This record gives sequence, structure tokens and C-alpha cells, in this order.
Amino acid sequence: MKSLSQLEFYQEHNRHQQEYFSQTTKPTMIPTDSLYLRRQVAEMLRVANLVTGERVLEVGCGMGRYTFLLAHTGIQIEGMDLTPALLDKLRATDGGRYNIPLHCADVLEYPPDLKNRFDAVIGFFTLHHLHNIPACYRAMEQMVKPGGRIVFLEPNPYNPLYYLQILFTARMTFRGERGIFNMRKSFIFNAMQAAGLSKLEVVQFGFFPPVIVNHPDGAKLEAVLERVSFWRPLLPFQLFKGVKNG
Repeated sequence: MKSLSQLEFYQEHNRHQQEYFSQTTKPTMIPTDSLYLRRQVAEMLRVANLVTGERVLEVGCGMGRYTFLLAHTGIQIEGMDLTPALLDKLRATDGGRYNIPLHCADVLEYPPDLKNRFDAVIGFFTLHHLHNIPACYRAMEQMVKPGGRIVFLEPNPYNPLYYLQILFTARMTFRGERGIFNMRKSFIFNAMQAAGLSKLEVVQFGFFPPVIVNHPDGAKLEAVLERVSFWRPLLPFQLFKGVKNG
């Protein structure tokens, strides 16, 4: 059972996150379609081994920036988010097109009927916004079936461009994004191992910002530069994967 201090911490953390994401609409949350986003979704599909018909939960789905792209692939995507206002915007944008099931909840207090329900639990730039990451992994491990995958796409804390993005992007703050410092391989792997996950993996990719990647030639050049071992540890995106024991 959580102590009072832990409960107070969780409540304050969740309150700030809800304010951070609902008071203003951040450009990085608006659902859209681009080569940049398609690349991120494609890497998630590949690393998480997601196939048409699988039931997948997206934690931190927000307004559906990635949710709709995933739904278009034929995956049975469901969304979970802490902030009701964001889920309302997702429903409005959906307009009955995909009828995506949505759950408004803290991942630590997931609805009981979600236990052992999913082939995979995934997230895009969500993990660094969660409180008590080891406990969150334990909760997510309970929501996937035996052999299910848990995969998160997160920023690389060793890439300096991310901090410039926070500094110069409207309505992003260092307080709201401070969890990036925990997005280190050692920290995340320890959290996954403590949750009983195995076959741990981290995959890094990316190089350029959207304005370049969204140009076909930019995407081709990025693919070449990613293969250069010298700066691979600094590539901006990383996918953390763990598998629930069967």
C-alpha cells in the first residue's frame, strides 16, 4: 500500500501533467500525416512485431497523433490517457471513422478488464512523462498476454537537439519534459527486468528534424547517416522493448 507521501506525489505529478497537456494545444500533439511520423510508426511496428488484427494498447495516446496512423494499419488499437480533454479531442477527430476504444486512467490504476488483454502495450514519447516508471512497467506487464510485448519510443537524453526543441517549441517546458533524464538504457532495462520482462532490446534511429525528413531526399540521406557508427549513441530516437514471459 502506498504511503501518504507517495500518494501526494502521484496526485501532484498527475495534476501537473494534466495541466501541461490540456491547457494549450501543443503543435507536437496534433494528429497529422507526414513522412516523419510514418517513419516513427514503421519503426514501432517493426520492433514491436505488430501485425494486423493484434490488440494493442497505446499508453499516452493524447489527441491521437499516432493512434490514427496505427488504426489505419489494421491493428486493433485502443488508447489510454490521463487527461479527459485530450481523449475528447481524439474522439472528435475520429468522428466514428475507427471507433477506437479509449480508457481515461493512470496506468497504475488501469481498468481490471484490461488485465492480460493485449498482444502489446506501446507508447510514443510517453514513458518520460510517467511517475514511478518501475511500478508502471509492472502494471503494464499485467495488461499484456504471455509473450506480449511492451515497447516505447522515447527521446535520447544524450542528444542535445532535444533540449533545443524544448527551449524553442511553444508550450513545451523543462519541468514538463524533465523525465527525459531517466530515458537511459540502464534505468529502463532495470525497470523492465524488475517487472519480469525478458528479451530486452533498445533500437536507435533518426537523425534530422521533420522539415528535412519530410522531404524524400532528406529521408534517404537520413537512412545513410544512421548507419554511421560514430554518432549512433546520439541518434535522437530510441525504442525500448521487453517481452512478457510465456
